[in-house]
Amino acid sequence: MSTSAAEVRESWIPMVAIALAQVLMSFNVAALPVSLSGMVASFGVPPTTVATGIVMYSLAVAGFVMLGGKLVQRFGSTQVFRVVIGVFAVAQVLMVIAPAAGVMLSAQLLAGLAAAVIVPALVALIAHHYHGTQQATAVGALGSARAAAGVSAFLIGGLLGTFVGWRPVFGILVVLAAIVFFLSFRLRPQAARPEVRIDLVGVVLAAASIIMIVFGFNNLNRFGLGVARPAAPFDIFGMSPAPIMIVAGIILLQVFLAWTRRVQARGGTPLLDLSIITSGQERAAVYAMFTVVGLESMLNFTVPLYIQIVQGRTPIETTIAMMPFNLTVFFTAMLVVKLYDKVTPRRIAQCGFALCILGLLWLAWVVRNDWSAVPVMLGLITFGIGQGALVTLVFNVLVTAAPKELAGDVGALRGTTQNLAAGVGTAVSGALLVGLLSAGVMYRIAENPRLPVEVIGQIDLESINFVNNTQLLAIMQRTGAAPEVVAEAVRVNTEARLQALKIGLLIMAAVAALAMIPASRLPNYRPGEIPDRPAPRNTARREEEGEAAA
Repeated sequence: MSTSAAEVRESWIPMVAIALAQVLMSFNVAALPVSLSGMVASFGVPPTTVATGIVMYSLAVAGFVMLGGKLVQRFGSTQVFRVVIGVFAVAQVLMVIAPAAGVMLSAQLLAGLAAAVIVPALVALIAHHYHGTQQATAVGALGSARAAAGVSAFLIGGLLGTFVGWRPVFGILVVLAAIVFFLSFRLRPQAARPEVRIDLVGVVLAAASIIMIVFGFNNLNRFGLGVARPAAPFDIFGMSPAPIMIVAGIILLQVFLAWTRRVQARGGTPLLDLSIITSGQERAAVYAMFTVVGLESMLNFTVPLYIQIVQGRTPIETTIAMMPFNLTVFFTAMLVVKLYDKVTPRRIAQCGFALCILGLLWLAWVVRNDWSAVPVMLGLITFGIGQGALVTLVFNVLVTAAPKELAGDVGALRGTTQNLAAGVGTAVSGALLVGLLSAGVMYRIAENPRLPVEVIGQIDLESINFVNNTQLLAIMQRTGAAPEVVAEAVRVNTEARLQALKIGLLIMAAVAALAMIPASRLPNYRPGEIPDRPAPRNTARREEEGEAAA
C-alpha cells in the first residue's frame, strides 16, 4: 500500500483551491480586529459591537458546521464546496457596501453560515484527493494556510486601513472567492450519498446549545455577570439572563450528545458520529484545540483593542505590533510538521502550552503602554511559537484517528470546536477586560479624595468602556471640572486600563496552564494517513490480544 501511494503523485492544484478557501475564512476573521477603529468611526458604535461581528461569524459556524458536514456527505464535497464559496463571496460584497453596523453583522452571519459548510468540505476534499505522505502534507498545509491568512490580514488590513480604508480589505476577499470558485472546477467530483440522512432534531439541539452558550458569554458584560443590568432585555428574579443562557446551553449540549448516542444505537445517521471522539486521547485533542483557538482569539482581540482604541494608533501600527506573533505562528505551523517523525504529539503539545504560559506571563510582567517595545515582542514571539506548534498538531491527531469515511465529521468537529472557541474567547476577553476596567476605575474613584463627588455624578459609571485619553479629556471637560481634576481622572483611567490588561494576560496564562492536563493525555504515535477503512475498536482490541497470545 505504501509503495502504491509513493508511486501515484496527485496534482497539487486541488490543494491550492482548498488552501485558498481556508485563507478566505481565516482572513475574514483576522481582518475584523485590524479594522476595529475604522468600523467604530464609520458606524459610530463601540468596539464591542465590532467584536460582536466576530462572534456572529463564529457562532454561525459553530452552530451549523455539523449540519454542513452532513450536507457535504449527502451531496458530495466538490459540488457543495462550489456553491458555498459563491455564498461567501456575496457576504463579502455586503461587507464592502455595509452602510451600518447591522448590515456588517448580517454579512458576518451569512459568511459564517457559508463557512459552516466549507470547513467540513475542506477535510473531505483532502481525504478525497490525497493519500499517504501527500495527505499528511496537505493537512499540515491547511494549518499553515490559516496562519498565513492571519499574517496577510494584519499586514494588508493594516496598510489599507491606514491609507485607504477598511472596506477594500474585504473587497480583496471578493476577488479571492472568485479565484477559488474558478479553481473548484479542477477538483474531482465526489459521488453523492443519498442514503445519508440529516438528523433535524440534532441540528436544532446543536445549534440552540451553541448559540445560547456564545450569546450568553458575549453579553456577560452588557447584561450583567450576576445581577441584571438595565441593558438586559429581561431578568429572572433579578438575575442576569447571560449566565442562565450559558448554563442552559451546556445542558442542551448534553441533551444533544445523549440524543446522538440514541440515534447511533438505533442504526440511524447521527449529526456527528461520536466514534471520532470515543477515546480519551481524541477528547483530549478536542479540549486542547478549544483552548488553543480560544487563547489566540483573546489575544487577537486584546492587542488591537489596546493599540487602536486605548492608544489611538493606526491599523498599520497594530500590524507592526502584531507581526512578530503572526509570523511566528505561520512559520512554526509549517515547520512543526518536520518534528512529527521525531517527537510525539504529547511532547509537542506540552512544550507548546508551556511556551504559551511563559509568553503570557512575560507579557503581563513587561507590558506598559508600548506594544512595539522589544520585551513585548519577545513575549509575543514566545506565545506565537507555542500557538503555531499546537494549531496544526491537534488537528492532525483527530484526522489520523478517524477513518476516511468520517473525514467530514472530523471537519465538522474541528469547525465546531474552533469557532465555538473563537466566539467564546472573543466574548470573554471583551467582557473580562471591560469588567476589570470598570472594577479598577470604581476602586480608584472610591479611594481618591481628589475627584469630587459632584463631578463623578455627571459620569455614567454603569457603562465604562475602553476610550483613549483624548476622548476621556473631552468627556471630563463637559463636566466643567477643574484642570487638575481632569488630569487626575485621566491618570486614574490610564492606570486602570493597564491593570485590566495585565490581569487579563495573567488569566489567559492560567487557562493555558489548565490545558496542560488534556495535553498530557494526547497520544504518543506519529501522525500519518487518514485510515481508508474504519476499524471497530472492540474488534481491533481482540485482534491485538490474539496476536499477543500467539
